[in-house]
Amino acid sequence: MSVWVTAMRRVLSYCSRRSLWQQRSFLVTSSVKEDTSYSSQQLAHIWSTRQQTCLDKSLVSSVRFYSQGRIHSDDLDDKEQHPSSSRSQSLLPAEIQSDERASRQTRRWSPFIDHLESCASPSEVLDLTCKYAPTFRQVSNCLTQMWSTTKKMAEEQRRYELQLMSEHPAFDKLLQLAMKGAGHVSNEDVAFSLLCMVNLGVPQHSRVVQTFLRACQENLNDFDERTLSVLASGLEHMENCPNVLALKDGMRLVVEARLPRIKNVKALQTMMRIMGKNVPLDLKQKLERKALSMKDQFSLPNTHYMISTMAVMDLYSKPLLEVCSKAFQENLHGTPFNKLYVVLQSCRQLHYRDLDLFTGISDYVASTIDIWTKKQVILFLSMFENLTFCPAALMEAFAEKVITSPDALTLQDLLCVLKVYSNLNYDLQHRRQQFLDSLSTALDSYLPKMSGFELLKAVYHMCLLGHFPSAPLELLLQSSTLEKFNTTVPKFLPNQEKMFQTVNLCLRLECPPLPQPLTLPPSVLGDPIPSRSSVNLNLSEGLRRVLGDQADTMLQEMVTVENFYLIDAVITKPLQNQTSATSAGGECSPAESSQRIAVLCEPHSGFCYGTSTPRGPLAVKIRHLKILGYDPVLVRLGHDHSLSLAEQLLILILILFFQVTEQELQSASEEFLRERVFPEHQQAEQLGP
Repeated sequence: MSVWVTAMRRVLSYCSRRSLWQQRSFLVTSSVKEDTSYSSQQLAHIWSTRQQTCLDKSLVSSVRFYSQGRIHSDDLDDKEQHPSSSRSQSLLPAEIQSDERASRQTRRWSPFIDHLESCASPSEVLDLTCKYAPTFRQVSNCLTQMWSTTKKMAEEQRRYELQLMSEHPAFDKLLQLAMKGAGHVSNEDVAFSLLCMVNLGVPQHSRVVQTFLRACQENLNDFDERTLSVLASGLEHMENCPNVLALKDGMRLVVEARLPRIKNVKALQTMMRIMGKNVPLDLKQKLERKALSMKDQFSLPNTHYMISTMAVMDLYSKPLLEVCSKAFQENLHGTPFNKLYVVLQSCRQLHYRDLDLFTGISDYVASTIDIWTKKQVILFLSMFENLTFCPAALMEAFAEKVITSPDALTLQDLLCVLKVYSNLNYDLQHRRQQFLDSLSTALDSYLPKMSGFELLKAVYHMCLLGHFPSAPLELLLQSSTLEKFNTTVPKFLPNQEKMFQTVNLCLRLECPPLPQPLTLPPSVLGDPIPSRSSVNLNLSEGLRRVLGDQADTMLQEMVTVENFYLIDAVITKPLQNQTSATSAGGECSPAESSQRIAVLCEPHSGFCYGTSTPRGPLAVKIRHLKILGYDPVLVRLGHDHSLSLAEQLLILILILFFQVTEQELQSASEEFLRERVFPEHQQAEQLGP
């Protein structure tokens, strides 16, 4: 019996050591062939056509395994980093991090691992490998620890440490050992090692990276969902080459083949993330249908994670989003910051808007504002502003915090708060002046430290809010400050000129009480004339039909005001009381004797989502047009697809200016509308000649 056992061990040992280059039939002998929709010939075709040149000497070096040149030092999101037992944060989904930790903890511990845990830099890890010879599997732990230590460093230190690593003589030996052991370690270690090498800046076309790509190809069908997810994270940061393309195609086929057999929501979400944004539309639709078929199995963590998963793969599915959004709303209490923020961020990426969801999050954060840090609240406000949603409850609660302690705001906090409150045009009513004064106090304390552009942004947003503190205005308009804007990069120049033009108009039209008159030099204003858009034909036709043949009414289209504001149409009509005064021999100026209605066609993005409140720039435009004697009327484009532009225009004009009720509009004829707009003509017809 012992002889038989010994013989079997030798056979197994021989099988485990076979060269990875001899494992050509992995696709046709693994689980994928169980699915009849994908024949072994189809799956093997990808590798037979793409792998012939994977280790061509023209592509890879046989001398060096990495480059001493450019090290990839771009910051990567923590979610994308290599997980390691108790050493680094997992790149894997939160739902499977516990599984990963358990898997790592079951491994046999050794003194080498104890020493490895205490290493604080890649060089220390490499020094350790000179004292202790790591096993093939411990190479993966070394690479993990090397990457984990650099994640905690400042950018400058990280760049320096990576350079030291690339020059360390033990780095070559470690990568040589990794390449030799690629066929003798678990799939998990292969995937993690590849990810760490990519993150550490080992060149993609080096032999060691190409060897690990081939090892992944050979065993791809044996990868579980977790290992596939790690591999997908590594491939995400690699340029396309034959081996990378082959792996991506193979992963797509593996996922598609396994999809019908998936019964677990967590596994499905992992598969969806593996696919990424470039998945074909038909596979996206299959994944969507699979997710919808499993919606009754969604736990609360599943709903959180599904929303962000859809953003990762750029899958907009309104039914699926509505299911997750509803479940999320019902369980907001106790949800941590990260999950709330990621859900909002995902909604932005997917261009998904849900008024109840946004309002629920805003109300929840406002009611528990004391448990959040100032930075977290500001991040919430900034994200809501990006979503064009005005979180009224949260803005009220945070304004009270600012009024109480304005000195707690850093410069960047202050600039963000100014942007949010001005762009969302939120009216704090009786607290407005207190809030603005508090912001002004905080701004004054930072004036000596601010760059020219930061000062311009602060003044611009203050002007949008209708607030004109003298100190920042005077500093901005000093010649020494204005000279700094002469070196602005051309691509930022239009935005800079627009802000200066807005500040200039606010000072000129609103005439704020300042210690001394302030004006902007023409050199910073650029070309103030707005680009003329073409006439909106639907709007023009609707207006002409409504106005009919009214001789004393004038219609002008695409009117430029103050060389800055563009008005889609201006309707000028005489006022009734001034008409009778003129006939009695009185004289009035044209502005006093007529009403000018400025028709503005604005996209729905010009308004706060779910409301009729205009956002900052549009609100200032309306404010200035009123100062200039116009009655602005807004026509929202793309807001209500059931109404034509002309119908929207009629409703707005009649309700706002002619006191027509909505009940009257429901049965109104065109003749009735004309009578209500021009009652004096109806009276003249009744009197006769």
